[in-house]
Formats: sequence, structure tokens, C-alpha cells
Amino acid sequence: MPPVLHRQGWIEVIAGPMFSGKSEELIRRVRRALIARQRVLVFKPRLDHRYHASHVVSHDGEKVEAIPVDRAEEMEAHLAPLPQVVAVDEVQFLDRGFLDLAERLAQAGVRVIAAGLDLDFRGEPFGIMPELLARAEFVEKLTAICPRCGAPATRTQRLVDGRPARYSDPVILVGAKEHYEPRCRACHEVAY
Repeated sequence: MPPVLHRQGWIEVIAGPMFSGKSEELIRRVRRALIARQRVLVFKPRLDHRYHASHVVSHDGEKVEAIPVDRAEEMEAHLAPLPQVVAVDEVQFLDRGFLDLAERLAQAGVRVIAAGLDLDFRGEPFGIMPELLARAEFVEKLTAICPRCGAPATRTQRLVDGRPARYSDPVILVGAKEHYEPRCRACHEVAY
């Protein structure tokens, strides 16, 4: 990537549980950048095809076109000419290569917007998110509403046949309301 002069870049992360509005907020920020006539590239992990294969789609149906990728290195082929904004949804599914790429983009003057789950269904840090959060200049942690008690939900509850998933279940299971609901700390459960 060639160096870009006279432009300051940074990393901003939108984190939280499912149904907290992360994709909606990412789409809002992308649309504002487009209104400002900035060159924007949006990426998403190829494995997230819940609503559309080549769009980031919020649970309420808002959407923006995105380039599906399996690994961070695939993004590099799309970065010439260097955009002003790079946005990535469901970043927790990307490999560690994204951490280096995000740093290089920010150093080159690019605004990097990444949205993703900070915790997995077990309530543990998810994938690259802890390190990405530590590297970011700006972090916004969103909450949802716990459907059990109405408290702010900071966790994602995975349900299997209406019961909490087992701790030993695979971490990645792409899904939406059929498998997940937001929960507060007190209502979040993991079966052992």
C-alpha cells in the first residue's frame, strides 16, 4: 500500500451482542461517508449469508453492498486505489490478518470501521475482537434489551430447541432469531 500524506486515519469499533444495532450503526456511518462523497469499501465474511451474500443487512432490513471475503488478505486486492473508508461487518469471523491490515490502513490515512460481537455465546471474548478493541481509537459498545427481564443485554444467548447451548458446542453457528436472543448478564445461561 502506498503511503498517503496529509490524511489521518483511525480504527473505530462498534461492538455488542446480537440485536443491538451493530450492523445498523455500521450502515449509518457508511451512508454518511457516501453522502460526504468519500470513497468507501465495505466487506463482510463470506460465511455470513443469513440475509444476503453480497450485502451487509441489519435485522431491520437496512442494507449496503459489501464484498464477501474468507480472509483479510482477500481485501487487499480491492484496496487500489486506496479508499477513504473501509468498513467491515461481523469482523469477529475474520482471521488475525485483519489486525495488521487495519493498522496499516489507519497508518495510511484510512478510516477503518469494524462491527462485531465482542463476546461469543459462552460470554467469552470472541475471535480477534479483544485485540481490535484495544487497538481502536474509538469504541462504541451497544446493548440490546433482554427479553426476559428488560435490562440492558450485553450477551448473546444461543438456544438449541429453546434451551441454552452447551459450553462444548462449536463457537460459530451463523444464525439469527432462530438460534439467538440478547440477554443481560443475570439471564444469560450456558449449559455445562
